[in-house]
Amino acid sequence: QVQMVESGGGLAQAGGSLRLSCTTSGLTFSHYAMGWFRQAPGKEREGVSCIHWSGSRTDYADSVKGRFTISRDSAENTLYLQMNSLKPEDTAMYYCAAGDKYYGGFSCGGLSVAYWGQGTQVTVSS
Repeated sequence: QVQMVESGGGLAQAGGSLRLSCTTSGLTFSHYAMGWFRQAPGKEREGVSCIHWSGSRTDYADSVKGRFTISRDSAENTLYLQMNSLKPEDTAMYYCAAGDKYYGGFSCGGLSVAYWGQGTQVTVSS
């Protein structure tokens, strides 16, 4: 049974930092591209950042480029998202995702998600 458990969310002030983690089990981590998606109230879920199973390719939403960094640790089967210079508009539920297929060039938008985590809330106050 695949499990993906996010942690690290919480309340931060604008300009602050948070580090999200997604610990996985039940899947061959190195065979999956991983990603972070977020959904704010009243908005559609959007891709924040994704990383290829090789770790060699990444994709970032324009709104987080230069502020967020995605990484993966295959020894720990864990995905990370370092979030710096947080803004109130980053407030959302953040979800970890895993997919073993993607379409077109590598991107969050082309990732075929096979598994989702339960989400961790990030709230940024101004």
